[in-house]
Amino acid sequence: MYLLDTNIWLERMLDQEKSEEVGRFLDTIPSSQLYMTDFSLHSIGVILHRLHKQTAFLIFIQDAFMDGAVGLVSLEPENMERLVAVIDHFGLDFDDAYQYVVAETYDITIIR
Repeated sequence: MYLLDTNIWLERMLDQEKSEEVGRFLDTIPSSQLYMTDFSLHSIGVILHRLHKQTAFLIFIQDAFMDGAVGLVSLEPENMERLVAVIDHFGLDFDDAYQYVVAETYDITIIR
């Protein structure tokens, strides 16, 4: 199982430098083995909105969740103490700590 960071999805959607590499990875791994945090989903929505790519966001939702089987995971309020501890211990920013704690909680490998 793989937890894909926001930047992995955006790399492909925005046809950035490593888009082909991400595409090969996504073609290799069944979508049922892929996960995304709710934080990443909302971040992608914000970024694509800023780029005026709302249609791309809707296509992504359709491909990943409706036609595909990408799992959506989140943290509960009781996980926030652990999140803050990870921020303090590793010096991570909030979004990286969120990914870390989700991966730890669900036993998923992070792909960044």
